[in-house]
Amino acid sequence: MIKIKLFSDSLGNIKSYDIKGHANFAPFGEDIVCAAISVLSQTTLMGLVEVLQLQRNEIFYKIDEDTGYLNVELKNVKNERVLEKTQILLQTFKLGIESIRENYPGNVKIEYRRCDR
Repeated sequence: MIKIKLFSDSLGNIKSYDIKGHANFAPFGEDIVCAAISVLSQTTLMGLVEVLQLQRNEIFYKIDEDTGYLNVELKNVKNERVLEKTQILLQTFKLGIESIRENYPGNVKIEYRRCDR
């Protein structure tokens, strides 16, 4: 099962996401659930880094393809306009993974947590 943790502040702004595991919906290379979560999570990360051009002091991420682990954390994003854009990407990511979980509840688990970062 893919386990996703979404960390949001008291205003509902997503500050980080943590993904681990494999969906085990189908054999390796044929698993559409794993592929869908991977595409959403990695495209969101690319949007944050490549499109919004967040700097190293504004974002942290770690990827381990062997274990299916991805961690993305917003750090010190000071520019309010950029912060708003990060939320557009992250809220869209949230909608995408929730849709996948709805269709494959035995393969995707989402946990919502509050953070005060």
